[in-house]
Amino acid sequence: MTPAPTTADFRAALAGHRPREVVLEEGMTQAAVAAILRPGRDGAELLFIQRAERPDDPWAGHMAFPGGRVDPGDADPLAAALRETREEVGLDLDPARERIGRLSELRAIGRGRPLRMVICPFVFAVERSEPLATNHEVDAVVWVPVTFLLDRANRGTMPYRREGLELELPCYRFRGHLIWGMTLGMVDELLALVAS
Repeated sequence: MTPAPTTADFRAALAGHRPREVVLEEGMTQAAVAAILRPGRDGAELLFIQRAERPDDPWAGHMAFPGGRVDPGDADPLAAALRETREEVGLDLDPARERIGRLSELRAIGRGRPLRMVICPFVFAVERSEPLATNHEVDAVVWVPVTFLLDRANRGTMPYRREGLELELPCYRFRGHLIWGMTLGMVDELLALVAS
């Protein structure tokens, strides 16, 4: 049996990772998210939030990583990821010590349509658990063991319908929470780094 990946394994895997970047076109905005790992009983765990139901949010109710749009006051996408994580879950991340890498940027999709937005995912590793305090944008916080995500038996599909089109999309179901879409794409890239 393969040992469960630790935060140190992710740190080593991300050290040589060269994420893909998206060229920003005129009029495009940026957003940033924080994929946060912590040590658990059975290896590393990954933090997810369930976004609150809000009519103005194209990802309302979805499982995601803490994050949001880059605001004019943010120096760069990393600053936005740090600010959003603090606002949404009350966690202050130290970019010098806890940031362990980046994942590939991706074009955002909301309600089944491409948006003029690029998402920049950053990866952090915290060595101890701290109490989290969510704001109005977050309905739940869930730590998912990486071993659960690596077990292909836990991978399923979900029906997705949009404008008459019916698809079966890949997903994970964890304790009543559905992980799919763009977040699942980021998870897959992160897992591929430690599974190889």
